[in-house]
Amino acid sequence: MTKAPTREEAMALFLAHNKQENLLKHALAVEAALRHFAGLFGEDEEKWGMIGLCHDLDFEKYPDQHCQMTKTMLEEADWPEDWIRGVLAHGWKICTDVEPVLPMEKVIYTVDELTGLIMATALMRPSRSLLDLEGKSVKKKWKDKAFAAGVNRGIIQEGADLLGMPLDEVIGETILGLRKAAESLGLGDQPKENYSQ
Repeated sequence: MTKAPTREEAMALFLAHNKQENLLKHALAVEAALRHFAGLFGEDEEKWGMIGLCHDLDFEKYPDQHCQMTKTMLEEADWPEDWIRGVLAHGWKICTDVEPVLPMEKVIYTVDELTGLIMATALMRPSRSLLDLEGKSVKKKWKDKAFAAGVNRGIIQEGADLLGMPLDEVIGETILGLRKAAESLGLGDQPKENYSQ
């Protein structure tokens, strides 16, 4: 019988399959964003957060089978079916045919790419921090297609449309979510001597 995992169990599962620091930071970023949006929508922050944390569970070991192996791993871990569906929705039209229908599915589809753009923008700032990052800075980088070229801006826009939210609002709320995890993402308060780098 399936049961909801604890965050400790979700983190242990993620770390059992992923060792790269950049993948952990991305997982923590998507977790933070989903927790924030869950709060906005009056939904279960724990559930949304853990789905965000484990959304790329198979990426380090099986990048060519992304999402397909995650489904297997989560089934073996006895995750609830709707949680697994939420994870798979982030890969819609890329590596799954699971269309985002529920609010959480639409959010993970939208913020998966967006968190990367926001963190890359923060790293370009003198402070190298999320704490003073504003949406207008992200929008400026959004328009520069050479910046963070791997970020699929079309997916982010489509996700915002699915949510029925203006893109600027989605960016702003995602930044607020990431700020809550700024220290674990290495994008919190920086020593002053780093500012000149």
